Amino acid sequence: MKLLIKYIIIASFFCLGLFTFSKVTSDHSIVKLFPQQDSTLSILFMGDIMQHQTQIDGAWYDSLQTYSYDSCFKYVAPIIQANNIAIANFEFTLGGKPYSGYPQFSAPEQIVHALLYAGIDIVGTANNHSCDRGRSGIERTIRLLDSLKLKHTGTFINAQSREKDYPMIVHKKGFTIALLNYTYGTNGINVPEPDIVNLIDTAQIRLDLKRAKDSLPDKTIVFIHWGDEYQSHPNQFQQDIAKFCFNHGADIIIGMHPHVIQKIERKVFPDSNGREVFVAYSLGNFISNQRDRYKDGGLMVQLELKKKNNHASISKCGYYLSWVYSPVEYGRKRFYILPVGRFENQSNLFDKDSYQKMMLYASDSRDLMIKESKGAEEFCYDIKTKVWK
Repeated sequence: MKLLIKYIIIASFFCLGLFTFSKVTSDHSIVKLFPQQDSTLSILFMGDIMQHQTQIDGAWYDSLQTYSYDSCFKYVAPIIQANNIAIANFEFTLGGKPYSGYPQFSAPEQIVHALLYAGIDIVGTANNHSCDRGRSGIERTIRLLDSLKLKHTGTFINAQSREKDYPMIVHKKGFTIALLNYTYGTNGINVPEPDIVNLIDTAQIRLDLKRAKDSLPDKTIVFIHWGDEYQSHPNQFQQDIAKFCFNHGADIIIGMHPHVIQKIERKVFPDSNGREVFVAYSLGNFISNQRDRYKDGGLMVQLELKKKNNHASISKCGYYLSWVYSPVEYGRKRFYILPVGRFENQSNLFDKDSYQKMMLYASDSRDLMIKESKGAEEFCYDIKTKVWK
């Protein structure tokens, strides 16, 4: 019995000593004793979500006596939902009735339910249509997104709100991500005070990137509205702003606005650390009523971040081609975003003209990406296993 008590006392002192050692040892030493599991985070980026009048009309269902957008996203929802974070460009307002398309967008709030149902987590609201319905449009959009719990950044009701919530800091799966959102302008409409729409102002962006850095993010993402409409190549302004953002701490830049896709570059940035950076100059249209060649589709870009020993890097990156199918059903033009890789071998599902247009978009896009992009490849769909590779 005495021997048993002796062993218990020795064991107790040993455990106490181990606890004391672990409390006073530096964090670095604890990591060595108890190495962290490698972790990964997947992020999906989508381009311009537009709401032209034909789309608004097509979302009305007589049988329901309401608007519904769920069908628009049903074919891409599995891809979106497979990612940990999904981010898209919200290029319209929730300004209320009368609903309208171009040139001053205001869409039914039911589209927000569809975005959430599809798996979209965050939207950027800074774009050239942010002020389409003036102050009431900006503020009603913010209030509705808040009430429906769709996270957003880029526009604010006042300076105090921006100071509190910007840059957006996202914590997910042990990663910390800083997200910033800017636009080149607002179609000549003055931003009504006290509202704020983040504009591309290098002095302000420098301050914002510094503030983002203070949050110790694993990666800093700039989601930006820029470029020349309908041009398949980035202009000098885009390239200069990208370089500026990288110089001041951005790691990933995702561009919108041209309504056509532009090249992707994954490269080592020539700063003192030789760090890897990523830029997709334009993701094109995610969904719109623009049906002309090059404008009828977009890219969904997927990045996988991997963290090892508290260092995060881009472990994988690629893209899905998406195309907007718009058949007439029950007297209304409907809209469906299709992942091209899944449907390009199923011509029997389309009318001949639509299938040819989708394949032309696929051919044009692949030609551009193969010739000009670096470090990212298209995801392909295996019909037999029903798996994207």
